[in-house]
Amino acid sequence: MIAHETTAAQSFISGQKKSNYFPLIADSAAASIYTDVNDYILIQKSAELLQNDIKAVTGKTPPIIHSLSSPQGNIIIIGSKEKSAAIQNFLKRHLLKTRNIDGKWEGYLLQSVAYPLKNIDHALVIMGNDKRGAAYGTFELSKQIGVSPWYWWADVPVKKKDELYVSTKTLVTDFPKVKYRGIFLNDEAPALSGWAKEKSGGFNHLFYEKVFELILRLKGNYLWPAMWGNAFNDDDTLNPILANEYGIVMGTSHHEPMLRAQQEWKRYGKGPWNYETNDSVLRAFWRKGIENMDHHESIVTIGMRGDGDEPMTQGTAIALLERIVKDQRKIIEEVTHQPASETPQDWALYKEVQEYYDKGMRVPDDVTLLLCDDNWGNIRKLPKLTDKPRSGGYGIYYHFDYVGDPRNYKWINTNNISRVWEQMHLACSYGVKNIWIVNVGDLKPMELPISFFLDYAWNPDKWNEKNITGYFTKWADEQFGETYSREIGNILEKYAQYASRRKPELLDANTYSITTGEWYRVLKQWQDVLKQAAKINDSLPEEYKDAFFELVLYPVKAMENLHALYYDVAMNKDAYKNKSSQTNQYADNAKVHYEEDSLLSLQYNQLNNGKWNHMMDQTHIGYTYWQQPEKQTMPEVKYLPADSAVKRSQEVTFPETAQNSIPANTTGNVFYEEQGYVSIEAAHYTKAINTKNIQWKVIPDIGRDGDGITTFPVTASYKNFDSKNPQLQYDFYTYDSGKFKVDAYFSPTLNFHNLPDGLQFAISIDNETPQIISLNKETNDNKIWEKWVSDNIIIKSGTHKILKPGKHTVKYRMINGAIILQKIVLDFGGEQPGYLGPPETIYKHQKE
Repeated sequence: MIAHETTAAQSFISGQKKSNYFPLIADSAAASIYTDVNDYILIQKSAELLQNDIKAVTGKTPPIIHSLSSPQGNIIIIGSKEKSAAIQNFLKRHLLKTRNIDGKWEGYLLQSVAYPLKNIDHALVIMGNDKRGAAYGTFELSKQIGVSPWYWWADVPVKKKDELYVSTKTLVTDFPKVKYRGIFLNDEAPALSGWAKEKSGGFNHLFYEKVFELILRLKGNYLWPAMWGNAFNDDDTLNPILANEYGIVMGTSHHEPMLRAQQEWKRYGKGPWNYETNDSVLRAFWRKGIENMDHHESIVTIGMRGDGDEPMTQGTAIALLERIVKDQRKIIEEVTHQPASETPQDWALYKEVQEYYDKGMRVPDDVTLLLCDDNWGNIRKLPKLTDKPRSGGYGIYYHFDYVGDPRNYKWINTNNISRVWEQMHLACSYGVKNIWIVNVGDLKPMELPISFFLDYAWNPDKWNEKNITGYFTKWADEQFGETYSREIGNILEKYAQYASRRKPELLDANTYSITTGEWYRVLKQWQDVLKQAAKINDSLPEEYKDAFFELVLYPVKAMENLHALYYDVAMNKDAYKNKSSQTNQYADNAKVHYEEDSLLSLQYNQLNNGKWNHMMDQTHIGYTYWQQPEKQTMPEVKYLPADSAVKRSQEVTFPETAQNSIPANTTGNVFYEEQGYVSIEAAHYTKAINTKNIQWKVIPDIGRDGDGITTFPVTASYKNFDSKNPQLQYDFYTYDSGKFKVDAYFSPTLNFHNLPDGLQFAISIDNETPQIISLNKETNDNKIWEKWVSDNIIIKSGTHKILKPGKHTVKYRMINGAIILQKIVLDFGGEQPGYLGPPETIYKHQKE
C-alpha cells in the first residue's frame, strides 16, 4: 500500500539497505533498465544517460533491455504514456497512481510497483505523460542517486555509492506550472564563442548536445540558440535534428522572425531588410524558415525589428507591422497546412516594440505576448488582472547578461536571486505563465541563477519570501553534499547580494565613499566572504576543488580582488592629494590587484586541463562608454617622490556611536539621530499595520545592504488613500528640529502598467499630511532610468518638518503594490554622500 503521495521530489533513494527498500544496485547485481523500442528517441537517450549516471555513481552498468518476457528480478521501467506498451498495460490494470498528473503537460510519475508482472519482483516505474515528462522523471532519479545537472558543465563530482536502494513506498508525481522554460545563449565574443570554436569546432551538434542535456536535467524545454555570427539550422544540419530528438523546443531571438537567424539573412538575403520596399524577398526568406521547421517543436517569433537587433525605421506605421504579422501567419498556414493557431508563436514586446503595443498594435489572440524586462532585471510591462484572457497567454524575456547601455555586463554573475524571485513572482501573480526565457550570456558562470530560474519556472509555488534564502543551501547541497552546504549556501547568498549592488563593469574608484568609511566597509565584507570561501576550499575533498572554484571561489575571489583594486586606486588618489607617505604603497597594491585579476582569469581558463579555456576572456576593467574595451587597462595611479611625503593618512575607522536618551522600556525597533542623520533599514519597522487582505512581508537580501519589505499580494493596490492604508511605522529620536530631508530607497521597479503617475506611496512624519510620491513615473526618461539601473536603486526625496527634538514617527503608507522599500534616511544636514547611504542607526531590534 502506498503510504503517501507527493508532488515534490521526496527522497526515495538510499545508499544502504533498509527495510521497505529494494535494491537497484547491490553486490554484483544491477537492475535492468527497460524501454519500449517503439517509444520516443528521447526515452532511449534518457535511459542511456541514466545508465551512464548509475555507472558513474556505483561503478556498475545496468543493462538496457527492450523485452519483459524473460526473468528480471528488479527493474527500472521508463516510458511515455503515449508509446510504451508496458506503461499502457500498467495503466489499464490500474497499477499506477496518476491522479495528480492526469492531463498535465510534461507531467511525470515515479512509483515503486511490487510484482507488476510474474517475472518482476519490484519495478521502479518512470512514466511521462509525454516524452519530456518521462525524461524529467528519469533525471529526477539521476539527481537522487547523486548526479548534479551540472556534472559536466561545472565539473561537479557524482556522489559515489556502492549500492542503491529504492523505497517500496515511492510515489512522486510532478508537472510544470510554466509551459515553456528556457535559456538564450547570447554568445557575444569572446568567451563562449572562443570556447566553442576551440572545443567543438563551433556551435554545432557536438556543442548543442551538451546544452540540450543540461536543459533537460534542469527541467527546461526551450532554447534560443547562439546567434551572433551563427545560424543554428544553417551551420550544422544535425543541430535541429538533435534538438527534436532531445525534445527541445526551438525558437529564435526577439529580432529574428520566422525561425530564420540574422546570419541567414546576411548569407542569403537580397536587398534591404525593409518590408515596404522588399516584401516579396522577405516572404520567400521567411517561408524557408517555416519549411525548415518541418515537424520539429518550435515557437515561431513573429513581427519585425530592424536588422541586427535595431529598431525599425523612424515612424514605422503600426498598420505596416500588423500587415507583416498577417503575412507571416499566412505563410505558416500555407506551409503547415493547418490554421496558424496550431503553430506556437510569440511576439516579443522588446524595447521599442512595446511602444507599438502601447499605441494600439495587436496580434491574434493565440500568439503569446512575450513581455520583457529592461535588460537589467526589471520587468517593463505586465497584463492587468482585468485584461481579457488570451489563448496564447503571456511570457517573459528576462536578462542575466546584457550588451547595451548604460553598460555591458557579461563577465560574471551579478544576479541577486531574491530580486529574480520577486520580479518573476510578480509576473506569475499577473498570470504570465506561458513562456519564461532568460538571456544567460555565455552560460558559464551563470550556473546558480540558471538553476533557480528554471526551478522556479517549474514550480513557482515552492519558493516564497519566507524560504527563498534556503535555495542557496539546497543548491550547495546538490553540488557539494550536506557537510558544507549551509556554509557554502551562506557564501553564495552574500555573494548574490553584494555582487548585485553595482555591475563590476560600472565599478570604479569613485563608487563608494572614502570619507565615511563606506569603501572600507564594503571591501571588508568581500574580504570576510573570501575568508569563508577559502576556509571551505581548504577543507573540501580534492575531487570537489574544480567545481568549487568555478561555482564559488572564483566569483568571490574575482569580485573581492576587483573591489580591492578600486579601493587602493581611491586611497592612492586621496593620499596623493594629501601628500601622504602611503601614496606609493596604495599605487603598488593596486597594480598587484590588477595583475591578480588576469591571473585569476588564467587560472579559470586552465582549470581541468584547460577544459574551460576562453570562458574567462571577457574584459571588464577599463570601460569608457557602454561597449566593452578591446583590452583591459590599469586604472590611473600616482606616485610621489620619496622625499615629498609630509604626513601619513589615517586608517579609515567607523565613527563612534552617540545615542540619544531613549527610555529603557521602549519596545520594538527604535532609531536615533547620529551626526545629523537617522538611517533605517526598512525591514526593521517599529510597527506594521496590515489590513484584512493586505499584509507587509519582508523579502530577505533584496536590498543593496539589507532586506526589503513590500505588501502581499503583490497585485493588490489601495485605491482610496486615507488613514486606513496599510502602513509601516518607524520610531526615532532626534536632537534636531526644523526642516529636514527624507530619502526613501527602493528596488528599481518600473511602471509596468503605464499608470499616469506611476506606482505611488506616501510618507509622513507624526500626524502631518502624508506626501504622495510617485516611484517611477519617469520610467521613459532614459537618463533617469540609466541612473536607476546603474545604481540598482531608486531614491525618492521629500522635505518634512518637526517642531521639537525627541521622539517622532516616520509613517510609510502603501498605495500601489509591488514597491520594494529598502531603506529610509532622515537627513538633518549631517549626511555625507555615499553609494549605499549611511549605516543603520538602530537602538534595539526586539520583537514585539
